[in-house]
Amino acid sequence: MSVVPPFIVAIPARYGSTRLPAKPLREIAGVPMVVRVAQRALQAGAADVVVATDDARIVDALAGQGVKVCMTRADHASGSDRLAECAVLCGWADDAIVVNLQGDEPFAPAAGIREVARALAEDDAPMATLATLLTDAHELFDPNVVKLVHGANGRALYFSRAPLPWARDAFAASREAVPPGVPFLRHIGIYAYRAGFLAQYARLARTPLEQAESLEQLRVLEHGHAIAVRLTPEPFPPGIDTEADLARAEQWLKTQG
Repeated sequence: MSVVPPFIVAIPARYGSTRLPAKPLREIAGVPMVVRVAQRALQAGAADVVVATDDARIVDALAGQGVKVCMTRADHASGSDRLAECAVLCGWADDAIVVNLQGDEPFAPAAGIREVARALAEDDAPMATLATLLTDAHELFDPNVVKLVHGANGRALYFSRAPLPWARDAFAASREAVPPGVPFLRHIGIYAYRAGFLAQYARLARTPLEQAESLEQLRVLEHGHAIAVRLTPEPFPPGIDTEADLARAEQWLKTQG
């Protein structure tokens, strides 16, 4: 396996959340979610870890954690837009590899964080992300679980909250189980890009599919840019978007010894 290039982990952490208010500060076994995410980034061996936030309460929660904090505007449309401002404020070089580790991924494995940085370095696409096989029918039909399809070249064709691809004949018979032989993939919300592309992304107009699905990565595809996709080398527990997700995370943590 090739050497992982030096990379920065940037964590967008917006205080406001419609589905889970004050999400970055919600505690999992007594530790704020944003702190757990920052700890994972440090374990991955990032050259720098920066949390981009819009709220002083998040800054206070990160005190003494060994990461940097960048105060950004509150009106960004997506985490990538927030990181574009962060890249300017931090003065990152255009060719620096930036891994966007979402603030709701408190159990992201270090190997996965490194893998998305490696995927970007090994592909000339301006952006890279990860996926994992999807084997649960409930997840397949859950709009909170993002699905993706990619081409033979390993680049994303589309992302959706809907079941993707639509197994016509199998679903006509039953939707209680995932049909065998169909490459269903769950998108993992982690991205890597060069800092220079972040600035370009922020200048792109928001697009109809991005707004309809509320998926920032669709802005990249709609404007004709490629996204490299790799399978994660280790499982990513699902991210946390709802109160139910938070409760499941507490239970999952208890099983980890």
